[in-house]
Amino acid sequence: MEASIMLPVLKKKLAFLSGGKDRRSGLILTIPLCTEQTSMEELSATLDYLLSIPSEKCKARGFTVIVDGRKSQWNIVKTVVLMLQNVIPAEVSLVCVVKPDEFWDKKVTHFCFWKEKDRLGFEVILVSANKLTRYIEPCQLTDEFGGSLVYDHLDWVNKRLVFEKFTKESTSLLDELIVINENEKGSQAEKDRSSESNSLPSFDPETVLQTGHELLSELQQRRFNGSEGGGSGTAWSPMDDELLAQPQVMKLLDSLREQYTKYQEVCRQRSKRSQLEEIQTKVMQVVNWLEGPGTEQLRTQWGIGDSIRASQALQQKHEEIESQHSEWFAVYVELNQQIAALLSAGDEEDLMELKGLQQQLSDVCYRQASQLEFRQNVLQSAHEFHMTAQDLSQQLDGLLGMLCADVAPADGAAIQQTLKHLEEKLKSVEGALQSLREKGQVLLDQMSTQTSFSYGKDVGIENKDNIDHIQGVMEDMQLRKQRCEDMVDVRRLKMLQMVQLFKCEEDASQAVEWLGELLDALLKTHIRLGDDSQETKVLLEKHKKFVDVAQSTYDYGRQLLQATVVLCQSLRCTTRSSGDTLPRLNRVWKQFTVTSDERQHRLEMASAFHTAAEKILRESPELAELMVDVEAYEEVETVGKGLLDRLTVPVIFPDGSEQFFGSPGDMASSAESIRDRMKLVEEKRFLQEEEQQRLDEEALEAGPRES
Repeated sequence: MEASIMLPVLKKKLAFLSGGKDRRSGLILTIPLCTEQTSMEELSATLDYLLSIPSEKCKARGFTVIVDGRKSQWNIVKTVVLMLQNVIPAEVSLVCVVKPDEFWDKKVTHFCFWKEKDRLGFEVILVSANKLTRYIEPCQLTDEFGGSLVYDHLDWVNKRLVFEKFTKESTSLLDELIVINENEKGSQAEKDRSSESNSLPSFDPETVLQTGHELLSELQQRRFNGSEGGGSGTAWSPMDDELLAQPQVMKLLDSLREQYTKYQEVCRQRSKRSQLEEIQTKVMQVVNWLEGPGTEQLRTQWGIGDSIRASQALQQKHEEIESQHSEWFAVYVELNQQIAALLSAGDEEDLMELKGLQQQLSDVCYRQASQLEFRQNVLQSAHEFHMTAQDLSQQLDGLLGMLCADVAPADGAAIQQTLKHLEEKLKSVEGALQSLREKGQVLLDQMSTQTSFSYGKDVGIENKDNIDHIQGVMEDMQLRKQRCEDMVDVRRLKMLQMVQLFKCEEDASQAVEWLGELLDALLKTHIRLGDDSQETKVLLEKHKKFVDVAQSTYDYGRQLLQATVVLCQSLRCTTRSSGDTLPRLNRVWKQFTVTSDERQHRLEMASAFHTAAEKILRESPELAELMVDVEAYEEVETVGKGLLDRLTVPVIFPDGSEQFFGSPGDMASSAESIRDRMKLVEEKRFLQEEEQQRLDEEALEAGPRES
């Protein structure tokens, strides 16, 4: 009989074993009657189930039955007591009928259980709830009888269900494991048949063991709490060691662990055999594919392409091949790990076979991987070679375009910049060609070290085509670079001549500017005529040097313009600046010549004026002892007036334009200085005339006296 079958009846709590014990250590069976009609069949079934739980040793101590009739009728109580005679006559030692207060007093007189003891087989007493402790200790009574024993009927039912479920599952599982383990000891054919029949236990051993351990822990905890506290703490469950719960659970767990350990070893051996067979199958799959389709794929891939696009297409194709190989290499890694794990287990019977599989797999995979890597390196080198060749070709095209274009720079700085850019491009081309040679040599070295597959494939013809292509590209680039170098030399010479041309034109223009500055300085700063003859002579000397400087500047400009003409003829070109530089130079030079001549003439007149005036003034400072000739005075006056008139006349250039020396104030200052000198001479002349007149008068007076 199982609790799960009669669960609805058990939940009604028609009777229960609370776990309490009487003074004889007999179990206490409690029958709580209620006001509702109690089904004797259900009560009988409940009692049968409860009495099946204790052991025979426990039953031999007898039961104390508590019939709680406080909420029931007397006839029902009497029926229950009489029923105990048929259900458990030998096991019952005492029946305590708990009566309601002063309710059955008259009934008792009609029926005395104690008189029927011999017929019933057990003693029956009527007792009030508060006097029940005379027969049973309070710590062994539940709270409805004033005791301290804690009992939860639903919890007991649930734990009983767990216990019976564990007992059922563990017993079934134990039988299955014994059968499986016994079959494993048979011949290899029986092992194969057992593995083919997929003989797995009906229940999960781990789950069943976990349930058993939890149940055992609960039972041990309940027993510990009960033995410690008496009436306090967790309920004293009847499923303790005296009711065979704990020993039975422990025995089942021990047996189950033993058979489960054997079963685990069986499973491990099965798994090992299955794993070994699976590894062998997978190893052969990997080896067969790598030595078959994988090798055939690499046999057809030997070219390096003749351009970047072609090499990229080959690389893409190689990546597809690598992708397919990667899937098999991943299987190889997984298999290698599995084999290493099996080798670490140390089973002697499988060591040699596993090592042989591992060695075969490693040899094939490493050989194929090295061939893939070598092919990848060749394609990468070829791609870099083609990229460098294309870049060099583009640089040579750009350089050739520069060399073929007409040179029309605006000035010498632009030419210098263009020449610098040209040199940089040539240097870049040289660097790219050197890089092409290096990459080509690397590729040639790889081609020379490339050998045929061990499966029989001569790659000499393919390599020869590749080598011829590489060498042809490098030779072609070398020839193109040499032609560009020759053209660069010609262009460099032409541009250097153009630099000289622009430099000559620039210097010629500078000479014109310098000459213009000299002219401007001559007109604006060379104004003084000197206050005496000595100063005037100094100014004349400076003027001659000034004119010499202007002459050398003019000659320098003429030489530069002549060089410009020669360079233009050599370059077969005309420049925008050379056409008007020579006329400007001649025009400024003529203006300077006219101005310098005028300056020279004025200084010479000033020198003559100061010389004549100083001669008169020096010969007779105050009172002249010597008489100055009248022509001398007239000369000073004539030269002075002529010089004053000259100061008021502008310089007239060949183109008809006019320009005065200095400002009007400067001219007034020079004229004032001349007038002051003329005034001194005039005063001297006046004094001389007075003196002459006096002498003449004295001579007239002296004549009559002598006569």
